[in-house]
Amino acid sequence: MITVRLGWAFVRDRTRVLGRLRERLRPGGALCVITPVVGAVPERERGVALDEEEIGLLCAGWESAGRYDADGLALLVLRGPAAPQLVCAGKGRPAPHALTGAGVVVTDAAGRVLLGWSVRGVWELPGGKNEPGEDFAAAAVRELEEETSLKADPAAARVRAVLMDSVDGMPRVTAAVRVTAFTGEPAVTEPRLVRRWEWHEPADLPGLTRPLFTPSAHVLDAVWPGLLPGLPPVHRYRVADA
Repeated sequence: MITVRLGWAFVRDRTRVLGRLRERLRPGGALCVITPVVGAVPERERGVALDEEEIGLLCAGWESAGRYDADGLALLVLRGPAAPQLVCAGKGRPAPHALTGAGVVVTDAAGRVLLGWSVRGVWELPGGKNEPGEDFAAAAVRELEEETSLKADPAAARVRAVLMDSVDGMPRVTAAVRVTAFTGEPAVTEPRLVRRWEWHEPADLPGLTRPLFTPSAHVLDAVWPGLLPGLPPVHRYRVADA
């Protein structure tokens, strides 16, 4: 038996220490912890006692956790360390604070890149926001089909970089996704967003006479570094296997 008497409240790295004590117990052995409890000590002495949350953490992960209370003390007898099992959990619904999405650089057999002339008066790549549970490649291929009718295999789409900037004070994360194999012909499927789709020579992009949507420019630069000079600032994280 290992006994910790009136000292557990003073242990700093309790999870690590508890793990080492588990390892040192012999089969059939027990860890006995005697500790004051918060509700039984004056306010000025709370630092020497454990509250119910800390007692619950101490008792978790044992096949048997007995508790006996007397005179403001809790006697905990812990037996049979359970097999470790990692459990992941959330902390409640987070407050939305960022935009995430993918921009798709899709090229045809001649190496030309597809851009759409937006109703907002800018050239932009196909792409859009992720749906819940959707990775960047899947989002890119889905948006490509929804916006242009071109179909591609998500397994063949390659994330080249993850880009981060901000718009109107909100963080914006955009994945640069490369697609070179697809079926179909570009069509305007969402006329409320895009007026037409055109294939462009990459070398012509620096000379566009109308604006290029900023995230699209950053995505293009991830595929063809240095092609577009004078871009706005962006944090760029290249994907290692790209």
